[in-house]
Amino acid sequence: MIKNLKWLLLVSLTVVACSSDDSGVAQADVPATSGSASFTKYVALGDSFAAGYSDGALFKKGQEGSYVNLLAKQFIEAGGSEIKTPLMSDNIGGLLYGGTPIAAVRLYFNGTGPASVDGSPTTEVTTRITGPFNNLGVPGAKSYHLVAPGYGSVTGVPTGAANPYFARFATSNTTTVIADALAQTPTFFSLWIGGNDVLGYATSGGVGVNQTGNLNASGYGSSDITDPTLFANVYSNLVTGLTANGAKGVVANLPYVSTLPYFKTVPYNPLSATVLGSGNLAVGQATVAALNAQLYSPLKAALTAFGAGDRINLLSATVANPLLIKDESLPNLSAQLTAAFTPSLGLATATFYGTVFGQARQATAADLVLLPTQSVIAAAPTAINSGIGIAPPSPLNKFGITYPLQDAHVLIPTEIAEIKVATDAYNVSIKAAAAAKGLAFVDTKAIMTQLSSGGIVANGFTVTSAYVTGGGFSLDGIHPSPRGYALIANAFSTAINEKYGSTLKKLDLSLFPIVYPKVIQ
Repeated sequence: MIKNLKWLLLVSLTVVACSSDDSGVAQADVPATSGSASFTKYVALGDSFAAGYSDGALFKKGQEGSYVNLLAKQFIEAGGSEIKTPLMSDNIGGLLYGGTPIAAVRLYFNGTGPASVDGSPTTEVTTRITGPFNNLGVPGAKSYHLVAPGYGSVTGVPTGAANPYFARFATSNTTTVIADALAQTPTFFSLWIGGNDVLGYATSGGVGVNQTGNLNASGYGSSDITDPTLFANVYSNLVTGLTANGAKGVVANLPYVSTLPYFKTVPYNPLSATVLGSGNLAVGQATVAALNAQLYSPLKAALTAFGAGDRINLLSATVANPLLIKDESLPNLSAQLTAAFTPSLGLATATFYGTVFGQARQATAADLVLLPTQSVIAAAPTAINSGIGIAPPSPLNKFGITYPLQDAHVLIPTEIAEIKVATDAYNVSIKAAAAAKGLAFVDTKAIMTQLSSGGIVANGFTVTSAYVTGGGFSLDGIHPSPRGYALIANAFSTAINEKYGSTLKKLDLSLFPIVYPKVIQ
């Protein structure tokens, strides 16, 4: 791996850039009240965000700091009661099924990058814990999973038919998340679901299937996009059930995944001469010249002959160059390239080049390079991840430089558009349900857009979506940091206050760190 592409922190992990607080006026000493809502029995439904997932794992401290649990503490001051959360067994994270690890432990920042904490998981899925639980956030849950019987079946976990997190605390093997919520007769609920209906597709680099038009979720894969009509039906039924006995609640829409650090951190054009020379400019300049002569120039000439010369440009020794990627939406020119290279390379080698570069191009600012791809750039492709079933030989053995990054490494514009269309459709359904049932509404899409385009100022801090240093997100680049969860809880409080005339107080973001330490006491 190229040294310059290693994880870097530019500021201390304990603080972020400060600014004058545009909400810095001290809150008036007004007693917390519920307004027209009742927080006597609060139940929360959702996915990993509701559960408190952070740093790539679920663990006790993270659960305690979820927006749900933070919000519940605010509710207590306004007549609410303590809530029960299905806490993990430790602060290491990870899961065991029959003693075998099935989920990784949490990450921490070791000074150069994210690393796994010491220790092994102790939370056993097959040991069901007793509820009922108010926080029904289930990591990995999609909208339709909340109404799926058997989603909490312990025996269904090994086959993927059930969710290991829900299996720990479901009231039975056949129950549903919504059934366990309604059985508690809530007076108030929160519902933030739908992110995973597109997230799996996004984090897979678009390897999944866009199931738009398919209402049969039983055939969906974990990386597929949920059909918007199916989502609308499920969401409407969830809200109808939750409000049937007069309960009030708060719902939230969905941000674009493209605003998450997971998709914004790795640049599309990191290949400067210095980087290509592993810190040595002269070596890098020589490398650029060699790559142009041996690969980029012949490839561009051949593609130009077929009207596709814009796919590849020569590398520059003075500015940063884009990564080489595969774009499966492009016409496949493998046969044409094979024919063009056969006279000089021979049929076997020409066929190999045609196969590798038939849909290759250089990345643009419209592409989103996934966070884990950072460790892949310049690494040697293997038979598993090369896309052609073999480990390519030198010189075509450097991902992103002499060998195209594959579908799983990058989101291309057509895939980004599919995600956006689905997200927009889900948000229409969420907004309509909130309006129809008179529910408080949190515009997390707008909040996330603000975080990714300047930040939000509160309590003397500017919180942004910048990876780690922005303060809003954890080391997995998707889930919030402790401060990020507090920011979300405040957004929910604001929406509830505005809708129901309650006077919930805001959390002081300065009291919440932006990373968890290696060892949590």
